[in-house]
Amino acid sequence: MDRSSVIFGNPIDKKTVKKAEKSKQKYIKKYGDDSSADYKIGFADIPALDFMGAKNIVFKNENEKTEGKPLIVGNIRMGFGHYRISIAMASCARALGFTPYWLDLASFDATGSKMIREQNDMYSLASRISQKSKLFNKLIWEPLNSEGFKKITYNAKDQKNSELLVPILKNIDKNTPYIATHVWPSQAAVHAGVKRVVNAIPDNWALGLHLSEGAIHAVQTPFAYLGYKTFEGFGKKELKGIPESELKQVGCFVDHELLCNLKEDNDLRRARLKTGKPIRILMTVGGAGAGFKQFLSMVKYLMPYVKEKKVAIFMNFGDHLGVYDKLIKNLGEIECKKYFNEYENLKTLVKDIRHGEAEGIYCVYNKDIFEAVYSTNLLMPVCDLLITKPGELVYYPIPKVFMRHIGGHEVYGAIFGREMGDATAEKPDEKSINATLKKLITDREIIPHFCDRIDKLKEDGFYNGAYECVRLAANDPDLKVK
Repeated sequence: MDRSSVIFGNPIDKKTVKKAEKSKQKYIKKYGDDSSADYKIGFADIPALDFMGAKNIVFKNENEKTEGKPLIVGNIRMGFGHYRISIAMASCARALGFTPYWLDLASFDATGSKMIREQNDMYSLASRISQKSKLFNKLIWEPLNSEGFKKITYNAKDQKNSELLVPILKNIDKNTPYIATHVWPSQAAVHAGVKRVVNAIPDNWALGLHLSEGAIHAVQTPFAYLGYKTFEGFGKKELKGIPESELKQVGCFVDHELLCNLKEDNDLRRARLKTGKPIRILMTVGGAGAGFKQFLSMVKYLMPYVKEKKVAIFMNFGDHLGVYDKLIKNLGEIECKKYFNEYENLKTLVKDIRHGEAEGIYCVYNKDIFEAVYSTNLLMPVCDLLITKPGELVYYPIPKVFMRHIGGHEVYGAIFGREMGDATAEKPDEKSINATLKKLITDREIIPHFCDRIDKLKEDGFYNGAYECVRLAANDPDLKVK
C-alpha cells in the first residue's frame, strides 16, 4: 500500500510524491534491489542483556522458531537514544511475561540497512558540523530539526524509503507484538504487514518525521499528544491529525529495573546529601563530539570539588574511546578509576557503592554497544545527579542538569523536564552550567527536592510508558508485572 500520497487523510502534492519515489530508486540503484530476497532469520544471545532474556534477530541459513511469548523491539543504531529506549521496552516486555526479540534494521547486509546507515552517517556528520559552525547551526541545523522535520511532506520520502526494509521482515511472524523505537522500523513493519505495531515516539516536539500511519503512535507527554492530534505547524494549510484510536499518551519510556527500587534509590540519595557524602555526578558523552566544549569546561570546574571530596564523577564514554582521548589531550592525565571493557567489574562496583562509599573520578568505556548503553542504566540508581543533553534521558527518573541541546527538537524536552520539577532548565553555555553546578553542590537541599518530585511522579504512574507500550502491542490492557 502506498503511504506517501495520502498521510492521515491529507493529500500530498505530486511533486513531493515524485521526489519520494526518486529517493527510493536512488538507493536501489546504489545498493541493489533485494525485494525478492528470502532472508532467513535466527537468533543470537545478547550477553549484556541476558538478565532479561533478550535475543538478537540475525540472518541465518534456515529460519528458527521464537521461544515463549515473543515481542519484537524494532530499532536502529542512531547514537545511543533509540537503543536506550529499546532496552526500556525489552525490559518492561520481560517484566510483563514476554521474551523480547531485538531487531536492529541497520545491522543487516540488505539494501534497506545500507540506506539507514548512509542516512545515519549524514545525520552524524551534520551534528558534528553544527557544533563547530555557529552559522551552519543557526541557518541549517536548528531550523531543520525543529521545523524542517516537522512538515508532513517530510514523511512522504521516509515512507517510500522504508519500503526498502520490507524484505528483512519477510520471515517474521506477522502476529508477533511489535514495538518500534524509531519511525523507520515502525514504517517497515506496517509495510510488511505486521498486525500490531506500536510506534514509540521519543521527542516532546511533534514532528512529521515520526509519523507511521497504520501503527499506534505512543507519546510520552501531553504536549506531544496535542501536536500529533492537531498537526499544527505540519503544513501551510489546516491538516487532519491522528485519530484517537491511533494516538496514545502513555507516559515516559523507562526500564523496569530503574523503577522497581526507585523509592530506595531516592532515599539513599537523600541520605548521602544529608550526611555530607560526595555528590555523585554521572556525565554521559556523545560520540559525535556534540557538546564537548561544555563537557570539558564542567570537568575542569568540578576537579577542585573532587579533590575536596565534595563530588565524585562518573563519566560514561559509551563506545567512543576517542572522546576520552580528546579529554585527556585537553586536560592532561587525570587520576581516575578506569572501567574500560570491564563490564562485570562495573557491575560489581555498582553493587559495592550502593550502600558504600564513592570518591574521585570513574571513567567507563565499553566496545560492545549494549554494554556501552547499559552502563549508564547501571550507574543511574547509585548516582545523585545526571548531566545530559536534553535527549532521551530527559524522561528518566534521576535528578538532572541539562546541557545545551543538539538540534532544535531537543529544546522542548528540556522545557518538559524543568516543568516536571526533576531537572534544571537548559544551560546553554559553560558559564551558566557551572554556576548551576555550584548551586547544586553548595545547597544540598535542591537535589533532595528533585528526589521528592520523582517519588511523586512515580506514584502518579508518570514513568509507566514502556509498560503501556507493551500492553498496546499485545492488545491486552490488563497485563500485570510478573
